[in-house]
Amino acid sequence: MTDSTAPTTSGTGTATGVAPPRAAVALGVVALTVLVLPLIGLTVRTPWAQVGALITDPVVLRALRLSILSSLAALAVSVVLGVPLALVFARYDFPGKPVVRALAILPMVLPPVVGGVGLLAAFGRRGLVGRPLAEATGITLPFTPAAVVIAATFVAMPFLIVTVESGLRMVDRRLEDAAATLGADRWTILRRVVLPAVWPSLAAGMALTWARALGEFGATITFAGNMPGRTQTMPLAVYLELERNPEAAYLLSFILLAVSVVVLVALRDRFLTTT
Repeated sequence: MTDSTAPTTSGTGTATGVAPPRAAVALGVVALTVLVLPLIGLTVRTPWAQVGALITDPVVLRALRLSILSSLAALAVSVVLGVPLALVFARYDFPGKPVVRALAILPMVLPPVVGGVGLLAAFGRRGLVGRPLAEATGITLPFTPAAVVIAATFVAMPFLIVTVESGLRMVDRRLEDAAATLGADRWTILRRVVLPAVWPSLAAGMALTWARALGEFGATITFAGNMPGRTQTMPLAVYLELERNPEAAYLLSFILLAVSVVVLVALRDRFLTTT
């Protein structure tokens, strides 16, 4: 006899178990409604008839261009700096490692505005690094395009670090030992063995990092300001346009929504597992 309460397998190979209680289903529907309804409202309110005119608006184009360039720059910096740090966290032990790792990923949970204030304290004209930098070179970072990249990197890099570190921990160390036995040096092992094995995690981390940098708001407006054509990114433009041109705000918001959906769909296999 077949146990009616035992998990079964559907035709697609997905395991199915006992149906959840009706109360759980009802609460799940409410939760889904709360999460999805704003997205439906945004889609409905987007002025599709005016897309052509709004997408060519100089304010929209400047914000879009700056957002793309700054988010890509933040992604590049995050890869160059974040991947080695993830490697250190995954492969080496040192005194105070838990504290150091917690500090490195703290921006993931830190309120973005607080992060912006911290950036001002570090890189502002009177900051720990900003003052000597300005005195030595005359360069000031706040309220410049460079500040946009720094703010985006600050909030987005931890996503890359966490994702790549997780991937590195799953790499079979026996493959590296075998390569070393065959005479490969550390750089060769890293390039020919570790990086190919960790590539799916690296790709996922890069996508998440870019999406987070593209949508950054709080740290950017605090550290870089909201100057059209100079430091105004798409999220900042949405905030400004919501008061003077709601149609443009809805359109910009929908563009960011579409990007987020594309990233999540592309990474669905990283978050969903089947048994």
